[in-house]
Amino acid sequence: MQEKHFICALDTLQGKQSFGFRAPNVEGFVVIKDKNVFGYRNSCPHIGMNLEFQEHRFLDADDAFIQCSMHGALFEIENGLCVHGPCLNQALTPLRIQVENEKIFFIQD
Repeated sequence: MQEKHFICALDTLQGKQSFGFRAPNVEGFVVIKDKNVFGYRNSCPHIGMNLEFQEHRFLDADDAFIQCSMHGALFEIENGLCVHGPCLNQALTPLRIQVENEKIFFIQD
């Protein structure tokens, strides 16, 4: 059975660019780029560490890539693919995200 978990309002994400959340058995985050919202598990494929530098901060200084705070690995926002760092060519685990009525939800199976 699917569960729908509210993450945040769309305008909250637009102001921050990224936003972390917790749901049962899942720590994740969402990122917005070009008005599209992407969601991933908060776990680097290199050693499983959480990615964020500080609360809700998952992007590099230019807001161009998702960046791991441990070893600086860089991941493409659109697909989670690592393009630089110790987990090169590995990817973040995507999560099902839904935007509905200006609200962002995580859909959990």
